[in-house]
Amino acid sequence: MTVIDISASVMQFLLAFVVVAPLLGAVAALLPAPPGLKGKNPDQAVLRHGVTVTGAVLIAAIVLAVGFDHDHPATMQATTDISWIPALDVRIHLGIDGISLPLLLLTALLTFLCALYSYFKLPAGPSPKAFVALVLVLESGTLATFAVLDLLLFFLAFEMVLIPMYFLIARWGGGQRQAAAWKFILYTLLGSVVMLLGILLIGLKSGTFDMVALATDNGRGLTTSVQVIAVLAIGLGLAVKTPMWPLHSWLPDAHTAAPTVGSVLLAGVLLKMGTYGFVRILLPIAPDGMRTFAPYLAAFAVVGIVYGSLACLALARTGAKGDLKRLIAYSSVGHMGFVLLGIATMTPTGVNGALFANIAHGLITGLLFFLVGAIKDRYGTADLDTLAGATGAALYGRAPRLGALLAFAAVASLGLPGLAGFWGEMLTLFGAYSPAEGLSRPAFRTFMAIGAFGTLLTAAYMLIVVRRVCMGEHTPHSRLSPDDRAPHAADGPEPSGAAGARPATTPQLADIQTYEAAAWTPLAALTVLAGLWPAVLLGLTDPAVQKLLAGGKS
Repeated sequence: MTVIDISASVMQFLLAFVVVAPLLGAVAALLPAPPGLKGKNPDQAVLRHGVTVTGAVLIAAIVLAVGFDHDHPATMQATTDISWIPALDVRIHLGIDGISLPLLLLTALLTFLCALYSYFKLPAGPSPKAFVALVLVLESGTLATFAVLDLLLFFLAFEMVLIPMYFLIARWGGGQRQAAAWKFILYTLLGSVVMLLGILLIGLKSGTFDMVALATDNGRGLTTSVQVIAVLAIGLGLAVKTPMWPLHSWLPDAHTAAPTVGSVLLAGVLLKMGTYGFVRILLPIAPDGMRTFAPYLAAFAVVGIVYGSLACLALARTGAKGDLKRLIAYSSVGHMGFVLLGIATMTPTGVNGALFANIAHGLITGLLFFLVGAIKDRYGTADLDTLAGATGAALYGRAPRLGALLAFAAVASLGLPGLAGFWGEMLTLFGAYSPAEGLSRPAFRTFMAIGAFGTLLTAAYMLIVVRRVCMGEHTPHSRLSPDDRAPHAADGPEPSGAAGARPATTPQLADIQTYEAAAWTPLAALTVLAGLWPAVLLGLTDPAVQKLLAGGKS
């Protein structure tokens, strides 16, 4: 069933447009603006260009989803298959199915919301032209990662995002941004070198880099030893990007230093590239190798769940001087642990849970980073002790809508039933209760118990954060006088960089402004929709996962 019947050639064009348009837009952003488009402010003109290009890509992605045949989500659709390097049998092969389509839509949506937010609140740094160009290159690389069906093209797209993210952190970030950017690039590049060796091993031993053909073969053309080596090599590169404990240490530094939109894109879409690689490449192409490493992957995943939660609890306690952005970064380590646990079960239930948790994490953590960035802009700090102090945020009293949205995002993140975060975690735990044949049931049930304990820890630190930031210290000094009340949203956005210049002791906080509501409302609405109607997403992913785990057989 398709909502609107769109011809195959138009679907092909739409997918190619979604992947290539941001790259062309990045080039156009760096060129001098035509006289009629400059307006009075050339910087605003290039920011408008970013909103326009990302908006066009989002519309194309939505039309692609509308034209997608929902009765056959396991079938690759909108495919383009052109020979590129015949000697190596490398092809420009694009296509989407029920696994990649939600990630494509998530990427297009988050990038558009970041461009819209940046139009009103550009982070302090060099030229806006460079900023817009880097965001568009980042979008193109991420979308290509989810759309390509050739292993070498996947690797190129996977690497394409590293340089723009490095510069977004290094040039537009906050304190310690150079060190954080270098740590990010070194970790991910070293992981990618090892991943490339694994990809070359698969291509040379099987005679093709085509991911569809390799998935259909289901590892029958590769010996078990080759599969084990390939899973180890490719898995290391993917685990760094995910990030899996103990390869996660670049993530908190990168998030703490990155500008708000950098953190949103890093958490919302870049982390998904690693887990997508596990599902798209390793599960169907090297199943015997995955079966060998699945217990170890699950063990690292549950350690990450507990470790991330304990790190968050340590940062949330009074007197720890914990940074709120750093805390949410550590929470991502725990949430991505659930995704890895679901993949490690090698069952349809577990893998569907992992894919659902991927999307839920992108929506909820993207919203959390937007909110924390807004608080930091208003208050000049993300230090929890300062925000909870006598002159702290106390959002319920000073910015009630901002406080309510932060509390909503926090309870969604801890997995409250009825919101998106619940289904992914529940399905991964169900998958661990009954793992695939050949995997140790007692071991995986132990992992399930540890993961369930991690959900309790998640609830603990999220509720502590809400209590401290939204309620603050209940003293007479924490109340605003009439003269200190925040400006109304109708007064318009503050000039870029102005909020960060305020002293950390000012009690003034603006509530949600119009442009912020426009950027954040879609994420909150989709979090509720996915929580109340999970069949929309699971109906897409389940047939594709069933086919993938069955070796290409529907």
